[in-house]
Order: sequence, then C-alpha cells, then structure tokens
Amino acid sequence: MNLPGSNAAAGSHDATGTGHATGTGHATGTGHATGASTGRAATGTGPGRAPGTGGDDVPSTGNAPRTDGTSDGAPGGRRGRRRKKGGPPNRGVPGHPEHRTGDPIIPPGGQSAALTAALALALAAAAAIGRPAVAVVVVLLQAVTAAGWYRLNGMWPARQGIALGFLAGLSAVVALFLSSDRNAATAVAGVLGIWVLLVLLLQLRNHGAPDERLYGLTVAVGATVLTVLAAAHLAAQAVSSDAVVVGGVAVAVAVCVRALPLPGLLTLAAALVVAAGAGAAAGTWTDLGAGAGALLGLGAGGGALIGLRAASYDWPSRFVHLTAGVALPLALAGPVVYLLGRVVG
Repeated sequence: MNLPGSNAAAGSHDATGTGHATGTGHATGTGHATGASTGRAATGTGPGRAPGTGGDDVPSTGNAPRTDGTSDGAPGGRRGRRRKKGGPPNRGVPGHPEHRTGDPIIPPGGQSAALTAALALALAAAAAIGRPAVAVVVVLLQAVTAAGWYRLNGMWPARQGIALGFLAGLSAVVALFLSSDRNAATAVAGVLGIWVLLVLLLQLRNHGAPDERLYGLTVAVGATVLTVLAAAHLAAQAVSSDAVVVGGVAVAVAVCVRALPLPGLLTLAAALVVAAGAGAAAGTWTDLGAGAGALLGLGAGGGALIGLRAASYDWPSRFVHLTAGVALPLALAGPVVYLLGRVVG
C-alpha cells in the first residue's frame, strides 16, 4: 500500500502485519522504497519486481508477504525458509514416468515364455551336439541379455553400454575355450573382474550429476555380470553335457507353466514342481538319473523364475518383455546348472 506523503509502494516486509509501523523512515519521497533491512535495493531492477506507473516500482506477486508472518530475509535477524528448486527427482532414469498408478509388476506373458522355451530347448539340443553349438546359443543369449537389461532399467538406446556388456560376455566365452575344464570358474571370475574395472574407469569420464553417474554405473555393472554369468552354460557343458540338457528342459517347462493364467502362488508352486518332474524325466533319459535330474531341474527352474520376476518390475514395456523377459530366466539359470552339474555330474 502507498504510504502517506510518499510515492513509494511498500516492500514485502513493510506490509501490514509484518511488525513494521509506517512512518519509521523506511520510505523515502524519491519514489523508491528502501530495502535496507534486507540489503536489497528496491529499485525495480531485482528479480520478482514489476515496473509500476509514473516511475514507481510495485512489488510483484513473487515478493508478496507470507501469510505466516515470515519472508525471505525477514527483519529481526531471522531468515525465511528456502524454497526447494525443482520437483522430485526422477530416479536418474531418462524418460521414466513420474506419476503412474497400479501394480508396477507385469509378468512377461505367454509370448515371452514361448521364446524362452525355444531358446532353452535350442540350448539343450546344442548340448547334445557339442561345445561349439552351445557357444553359439550362449552368444545369442548374451546379446539379448545386454539389450534387455538396459531397456529394463530405462536406458535406451545405450549402444555403448550394450556393446560393453556383450563384449564382456563374449570375452568369457573365449576365456572358457582357452582354459581347461578345471579352471572354468577362475577364468569367468577373472574376466568379470577385468570388465567391472573397465566399467568403473569409463564411468570416471562421465560428467553428469552424481545420482545419474551412480545409476549408470549400477546398470553397466549389472549388464556385465549377467552376460558373463550366462556363459556358465558353456562351463557346465565342459563338466557335464547332460546337466545342460536337463537344465534347458527344466527352464523351458518352468517358464511356460508360470505364464498360465492362474493365481500367482499356484503357478509359482506348479512351475517348480513341473520343473523338478521334467528334470527327473530328462535325467532318466540321460546318464544323470531321476534323482539328480530332479534336483538339477528344481534349481534351474528356480533360477528361471527369479529371472522372470526381475523382468516384470517397474511397468515393463513390450520390448522389455521380448528381450529381458526372454533372456533373464535362462541367463540366471546358468550358474545354477553349472554348480549343480559339478555336484551331480
């Protein structure tokens, strides 16, 4: 409001109710309201002030007095609250939707299960042919795993990250061919350590925000680990080709049963039971036996179900279902097949 005998408009902390009485020398007759208590000159050049008529400066709505009796730079030595800039963080994921409702867990479905079953049966058939045939299927699995993992985490196209993850898995395949059967685990662990170190060094060149760098590092390391672990099927082939056959059959059956339109807990239990049964049947057909086949089938089926669960998180798209939903079940079953293959093989 205009003070009597002056052409000035009161500043944000000279308004009524802020504890300042008019006529105390805060207003001059020169047409400008002084801002001495805040250290800011109210000449109309600062932010949030709009030019008035007749050369006077009128406070804009951005500097209107607060209704709770406080303001930025309030007199009396108290400082007002700082307004937080920007909205809530977007989790560092490019394009991630901020406001979604409903269940974020969406299972991949029947089409993804059919593709996973086809890939698992191809792996089982390749195990009966020989190690080079298994390597071809494993390399395909690694490529789909790397692409699906980045897309699952909202990072796309991420060509460099996908290429690095795939090359890490391919290096593990080469290392397994060059090493002996007894040193397969050591070779895989060495390749994994080298590539994780390389990912860390590459992230040092990232000049983005800290949360974005951390998220990118997490996704890159995850892709590297998954593609390298997918090579465990090739390591298991060196230990026992029958274990790869049983594991592939169990994964194929488990993902198909899990995709049935039945209650979740029912399909979960049924998938594990059927995977164990399929493993026992395949173990009888091979030299493993029914008991060892059932144990290996149960473990491989459990790993496949964990992969399906991971591919179902955070409102996955159809592309995620057709990449991560296809590859993750078989990739996570690889270490289980290798470990149980060493035990029962």
